[in-house]
Amino acid sequence: MKINFSEKFYFLLNEIINFIAKDKPEASRKFKKDLILAIKKDLKFPYNYKKSYYFEDDTHRDYT
Repeated sequence: MKINFSEKFYFLLNEIINFIAKDKPEASRKFKKDLILAIKKDLKFPYNYKKSYYFEDDTHRDYT
């Protein structure tokens, strides 16, 4: 499985990081690092999550 991050994703992520950094710079860096690690972990085991309720295709998963 592969995830392609769009420019919009990076733009919005940086907006969130910058907002958090105004109050807690260290927390913003930790948030970004933890988010990227969580995404990479999910890519290793994509079938740990239930099949999507909204799609018939097995490749779509719900992260709830």
